[in-house]
Amino acid sequence: MSTTTDVSSRALFDQRTGEVLNHLRDTGQLKKLQTIQGPMDATVTLRGRGEVACFCSNNYLGLANHPQVIEAGIEGLRTYGAGTASVRFICGTFEPHEILENTLARFYGVEAAYTFVSCWNATEAVFPTMCEPGDIIISDELNHACIIDSMRLAVGIKKGVHKTVFAHSDMAALREVLEKARSNPEVTGALWVVTDGVFSMEGDVAKLPELKRLCDEFGALLVMDDSHGTGVLGTTGRGTHEFHGMPATDINFFTSTLGKALGGGAGGFIAGSRSGFELTVQRGRPTLFSNALPVTVACSANKAIEILMDEPQRVAKLRDNVAYARAGLRETGFEVLDSPTAICPIIVGETAKAIAMSNRLLELGVFVIGFGYPVVPEGTARLRAQISAAHEKEHLDQLIEAVKKLKAGL
Repeated sequence: MSTTTDVSSRALFDQRTGEVLNHLRDTGQLKKLQTIQGPMDATVTLRGRGEVACFCSNNYLGLANHPQVIEAGIEGLRTYGAGTASVRFICGTFEPHEILENTLARFYGVEAAYTFVSCWNATEAVFPTMCEPGDIIISDELNHACIIDSMRLAVGIKKGVHKTVFAHSDMAALREVLEKARSNPEVTGALWVVTDGVFSMEGDVAKLPELKRLCDEFGALLVMDDSHGTGVLGTTGRGTHEFHGMPATDINFFTSTLGKALGGGAGGFIAGSRSGFELTVQRGRPTLFSNALPVTVACSANKAIEILMDEPQRVAKLRDNVAYARAGLRETGFEVLDSPTAICPIIVGETAKAIAMSNRLLELGVFVIGFGYPVVPEGTARLRAQISAAHEKEHLDQLIEAVKKLKAGL
């Protein structure tokens, strides 16, 4: 039997939800899901749009539709079935998980790696699992939401864990935060500094050598989420540390994704020390209480990494494509944030404007998504063009020409 409280709560929820959605609709900020009818590649088929050049995918190396990656997943499906039907510690650890994790450890040159159903889950596991009361987590202010939520969870689950931020890539600000942490009587444990390798909305690269020097000076651990750097940066695509000429062992723990450059399927991982691996197996809530990575994804991701290690020319082609696209986009008259990464943000200001411009680009046969609040701060909305090794020169020219037409039509 319903109570007055039940009825009023439902009415309240419906009212406030309706107000939010109506506001987004009235101001041109309502997001619309675009449905792809076919594989992810340099071009995709969108329902109601037909074939368009895709410049909003994380398929940086063009491996999402690679025949060997597809076949590896199909063979994994044939051999091991459709699902793991269990968490890892019960009966959800299959041979392909071990193979993939060994490949990842070899790829990075670290002791061990452990996989999850997403990089969000992998990052979410780090701080709640590894931090203890008296520790402090220090984050770049522009770090990804998964890092922010991992920090919040650690503070909420383990009372006495502290968190703070420093101004984006500002080493003087980080030094000040570290000095305050060392002099804080409540900080009696480990200092953790965490950064994105590539900042997903800005496309800029972390100042990893400077971060490492400060961590060494203050005795802090360094954690890096390199989801947009893995497979993209460095001569062989190892990521941000390779881009800076640093060994992987300079980073205490990596988190990254299998859902971008490494085949684009799904999944994420932590890579680092053997002791961190063992602690995650014993105490990591996202792996203790959630099913293992699907085996078919483990098989396809492993093949994608093998292709990356065997074909570094894919990274070179991506780098050439990025240079060509950036040079062309700079000539359009828009503000394009500079970076060596495959993320090319075009700053436009307001969220509604970014969404309207994205829709216009689709009419021109180019698929680029507009990002606004709450993904980025108010007033900094942007189009985020993402370049892939799958793109050929004609695709890049199509993007550049469409953006020129966009500028001319403003």
